[in-house]
Amino acid sequence: MVHTAYDTFQLLDNSPSKIDAIESYRSNLLIACSDGSLRVYVPESSVSDQSDFHSETLGLHQGPYVLERTLNGFSRRQMLAMEVLVSRELLLSLSESIVLHGLPNLETLSVITKAKGANVYSWDDKKGLLCFGRQKRVCIYKHDGGSGFVEVKEFGVPDTVKSMSWCGENICLGIRREYKILNTTNGVLSEVFSSGRIAAPLVVALPPGELLLGKDNIGVLVNQNGKLIQEGRICWSEAPAVVIIQKPYAIGLLGRHVEIRSLRVPYPLIQTVVLRNVRHLVRSNNTVIVALDNSVFGFFPVPLGAQIVQLTASGNFEEALALCKLLPPEDSSLRSSKEQSIHMRYAHFLFENGSYEEAMEHFVASQVEITYVLALYPSIIVPKSSCIPEPQKFADVADAAYLSRGSSGLSDDLDSPPSDVFESDEMDIESKKMSHNTLMALIKYLQKKRYSVIEKATTEGTEEVVSDAVGDNFVSYGTDRSKKPTKGRVHIPITSIARDMAAILDTVLLQALFLTGQSSAATDFLKALNYCDVKICDVFLQERSQYACQIELYRCNSMHHEALKLLHQLVEESKSEQTPVELLTKFKPDMIIEYLKPLCATDPMLVLEFSLPVLESCPMQTIELFLSGNIPADLVNSYLKQHAPDMQATYLELMLAMNENSISGNLQNEMVQIYLSEVLDFHAEHNSQQKWDEKTCPPPRKKLLSALEGMSGYNPEVLLKRLPPDALYEERAILLGKMNKHELSLSIYVHKLHVPELALSYCDRVYDSGLQQHSAKSYGNIYQTLLQIYLNPTKTTKKFEKKITNLVSSQSPGIPKVGLGTTAKVKGGRSKKIAEIGGAEDTRFSLSGTDSGRSDGYTEDAAEEGDSTIMLDQVLDLLSRRWDRIHGAQALKLLPRDTKLQNLLPFLGPLLRKSSEAYRNFSVIKSLRESENLQVKDELYNQRKAVLKITSDSMCSLCNKKIGTSVFAVYPNGKTIVHFVCFRDSQNMKAVGRGSQLRKR
Repeated sequence: MVHTAYDTFQLLDNSPSKIDAIESYRSNLLIACSDGSLRVYVPESSVSDQSDFHSETLGLHQGPYVLERTLNGFSRRQMLAMEVLVSRELLLSLSESIVLHGLPNLETLSVITKAKGANVYSWDDKKGLLCFGRQKRVCIYKHDGGSGFVEVKEFGVPDTVKSMSWCGENICLGIRREYKILNTTNGVLSEVFSSGRIAAPLVVALPPGELLLGKDNIGVLVNQNGKLIQEGRICWSEAPAVVIIQKPYAIGLLGRHVEIRSLRVPYPLIQTVVLRNVRHLVRSNNTVIVALDNSVFGFFPVPLGAQIVQLTASGNFEEALALCKLLPPEDSSLRSSKEQSIHMRYAHFLFENGSYEEAMEHFVASQVEITYVLALYPSIIVPKSSCIPEPQKFADVADAAYLSRGSSGLSDDLDSPPSDVFESDEMDIESKKMSHNTLMALIKYLQKKRYSVIEKATTEGTEEVVSDAVGDNFVSYGTDRSKKPTKGRVHIPITSIARDMAAILDTVLLQALFLTGQSSAATDFLKALNYCDVKICDVFLQERSQYACQIELYRCNSMHHEALKLLHQLVEESKSEQTPVELLTKFKPDMIIEYLKPLCATDPMLVLEFSLPVLESCPMQTIELFLSGNIPADLVNSYLKQHAPDMQATYLELMLAMNENSISGNLQNEMVQIYLSEVLDFHAEHNSQQKWDEKTCPPPRKKLLSALEGMSGYNPEVLLKRLPPDALYEERAILLGKMNKHELSLSIYVHKLHVPELALSYCDRVYDSGLQQHSAKSYGNIYQTLLQIYLNPTKTTKKFEKKITNLVSSQSPGIPKVGLGTTAKVKGGRSKKIAEIGGAEDTRFSLSGTDSGRSDGYTEDAAEEGDSTIMLDQVLDLLSRRWDRIHGAQALKLLPRDTKLQNLLPFLGPLLRKSSEAYRNFSVIKSLRESENLQVKDELYNQRKAVLKITSDSMCSLCNKKIGTSVFAVYPNGKTIVHFVCFRDSQNMKAVGRGSQLRKR
């Protein structure tokens, strides 16, 4: 026996006649005896009260009963069954027939004569339907609401019905050795299964509308349609003769005793009551009546609270929890406390017996604090909190007064739990190692609790932000949090139960994940919102060399400096040949870049600080980081200039290679200055050793020349001042070209570098630039400038250097930058006078316009030059190669008079052919236009030849009157004719309309 569910009391002893049937009405017993009489017994304690039979007491008393009265001749034959219809205050009896009696006087109201010979019946109180079996017939009657029944239907069955019960709209019948379902609509019988070989069929209705069908010693549960219910098997110790249902128990009458079993799977045995020769087992309102031949016993249910105590003390926690759900609704608070207490006891029991996951489920159901469960894990480090008290030892919280047994004769001491079940609080848990299963169970427990805990902590944090914004003081989640307004918004530490609990939960969860080998899950956990205690988790992860998770811990707590410092250290250790043993994974510079990406917008200085170590190893990725993070390039450049000047040029080069437009003028100046400094250092070193050669072009100088030619945002005047006077002529020429000093630039190419090809390339660039700006005509004069340089060689190098010196010294720092292909002008708007090349005093050149050409006094100039040598070969070569870009007439004026025409054939030949071809083309175009003009005139004459005949029927299209001999007008289509007066009036009306519209506007 598990526990005592019912207390047994003897209600009646030594009945004068054998008991054939028994029933209860309120607190009275109705006993049908073998002599045909009906005896009414009342509690002995109420004999003095004559009106007790009519009292409203609903249940039997736990005490002896005495005879109140006897109704002789109540039945002619043996009484088979009786049933009180409580809702209708009627008594239904089955003996010779089915008789309906009134209560409480027991007078006969009606007799169902057709039920004569009936052996079994079933009453449906909700619908008021009565069915009974008579021989091979099943009849259905309906109560008429008064003192009789009305026949509804009658069906034939294969054999005599031995047991029957309503099941919804159908009836379950026990016939012979099998069960059948009778459809009350059409009378169709459907088989269920056989009833067994030993016991007779037994059909018992269950409260939910299901059925319990007996098959020897097994009770099979089926639904209303006879389908088996899964796990529906009640195994009795032997075949029961009678089974009654009184939730939550099924009570079976066996040969030598009465068994009480739970209706919960697996339907365990709850109690056994030994009584011999039991004849009847009847369910009353609150009692089970057991009748022997001459005595009556009552099974009175033990209060649920006392049963719960018994089950909990015996370790049958599942049954105890099931009984808790049956406590009345008015005791909801007591039920909740009892369930929590039982869940807690059950959880301890399961934990001690190795069922860790089930134990955690009951800890969740008990709603106990997380710290209480964590006390079972002494090796786990838990953050300390001033808001959360230390977990107390387990204590039962049951209400002993409510759970008293009353008259059961048993006592339940709930003050101290049994030592053999709950010794976990006294055990030395320190000696118990945490296995993998215990930690896995803890993880699942914490994950179930986490959602609500994190939600509270997040909500509390949101409320604090709102409080800071509006300046209000309020209380949330039981925390006293007041903030005083401070001028500097100084952060005040705030105690928070919700966040402290979240910190405890997340800190323990992280440890448990690592202790169970779930490193990847722990990393994902840290990437999401968490409240891990940084100090505890930092030490824990460092001891286990979990550096990746340690970095994630720093990241989620905005400790980016510590995270990047550790990551940089790990990257350096990974580079070394002897990698430490504890370094399980290789850390690459890419990881630093990935870490820095989200910080570009919030902390650019930190990004710059920790991007320097990876700029050299991963330059492209680092520059992409700067660009994608929208870090100002000037800020990056200035930081590199201060902390890593060697990497400044690398950064600018890569930035230029990735996005040329992202380089501002300031950065271009920085870049060119760096290159120039390197070239000047190289020049100084070689010049001191007298090894300098102008044609020498080391890599730094190549970079400088490429930058000077390719970029246009730098300041050429500043760079020009840094150039040495006797070297770096090509750089000087490029800078002068950027300043639009084309004549000086070409003079350097021709007279200092002696590379006419460079001079020609320079002219081509200037001309092409003019094409793009749709001003190629004016830029064609650049070739004439080169012709002048060839025709007027420099007289002395000293004079040229003087001009360059004067040009540089005359430039002020505030001179605006002039791009390639633009014209520098002074205030008067006139073109700036270009420095004269030796011997070309009378010749002027303007980029913006017209060239006055060569004067006829060239012979006088040439005579004055004396020893000057004309570079005629270069002149002829230029004319032959760029004849299509040079103005022929102006070029011829510049040539010496003694130049042979034969030498000019390569220039004049294609030039004349082009001129002739252009002349022919223009002549053709002129002819075509004249022809087109003639065609138009011819068409005009044809249109004027149109003839219009006016007859007497011709009508005006405007006034619809005949034209007659009036003056008329014809529209251009040649068909529409109107009076001239009408046409004039219509035109005047249109003019007036247009004038009014203009006035409105």
